[in-house]
Amino acid sequence: MDVRGKKIFIGLSGGVDSAVSAALLVRAGAQVTGVFIKGWYPPGMPCTWAAERRDAMRVAARLNIPFFTLDAHTEYKENVIDYLLTEYRAGRTPNPDVMCNKGVKFGAFYRFAKSHGADAIAMGHYRQGEKDQSYFLWAVPKEILAATLFPVGNFTKNEVRAQAKRFKLPVANKKDSQGVCFLGSISIEEFLRAELKVFPGRALDEHGRVVGMHEGALLFTIGQRVPLWGARKKGPWFVIAKDSTKNELRVGNTRFPVTTPAQHGIRFTNANWFNSPMYVREAQYRYRGPRITGKVENDHFISSTPLHEVLAFGQSIVFYGNDELIGGGIISV
Repeated sequence: MDVRGKKIFIGLSGGVDSAVSAALLVRAGAQVTGVFIKGWYPPGMPCTWAAERRDAMRVAARLNIPFFTLDAHTEYKENVIDYLLTEYRAGRTPNPDVMCNKGVKFGAFYRFAKSHGADAIAMGHYRQGEKDQSYFLWAVPKEILAATLFPVGNFTKNEVRAQAKRFKLPVANKKDSQGVCFLGSISIEEFLRAELKVFPGRALDEHGRVVGMHEGALLFTIGQRVPLWGARKKGPWFVIAKDSTKNELRVGNTRFPVTTPAQHGIRFTNANWFNSPMYVREAQYRYRGPRITGKVENDHFISSTPLHEVLAFGQSIVFYGNDELIGGGIISV
């Protein structure tokens, strides 16, 4: 899109990626407006949103662009927090960043921007390379993704840092933020401990033998490292299965152990497509996991090679064709 003279609203998070994205749009001649999206924050827990908003405002001031704060705490609570807790209680592996993108960043923010006459919105996401975030975009409605710009989408992190210094942005040397979407410095485990009733339970190995005790099955998901006390053998230990009803974890010494028999199909639900499923050539079933070749048949992805890993139900499976994001869904039983 030729952005010259176009009215572009960009999500300014207070980080370097969105700051550079805004600067690039300004340089390209767009009429840029920065928007800080205020989410929902756990009562009584420390949060950094005020500091992040201040950094976003400093970026807007440096670029001499208008600045708004969008209060999206209701959308965040409904789309991210309630979903997260529901999935953990059910023993599944949620993907809150996917739902945050769908309901908040590309939901509430998009509606806000359009209501103010925006021609398009922009985000500081990476679309390929070492920090590819396309995995988290599969649930965004097709028409919204088509109206979204990703100015640093093809950049490397080092290139973004270099651009930030050239533009003399106040966040040029700021460290990347961690955590889930807007929870900031609060870890998921801290949040879950405050929200869920958890009790110690037994941890069993692959053969059903008790190897130690864990702090509560609801706190952990498939593939996650889990601390055990009273362990009979040396770790590390990773969750390979869980029974929330019995408050038991099945653990092993590898994060994604080989399973027998192997499987070729991954069932998924809640599919969202940007192009026809017939163009699917690869799938990715966990973030930073490998892409596997195969094809989609109805509500299954059929892998070209046997799959031996334990699948995390509730996690996202994302489909690609020649590096194009085709769609995605939620891994189901």
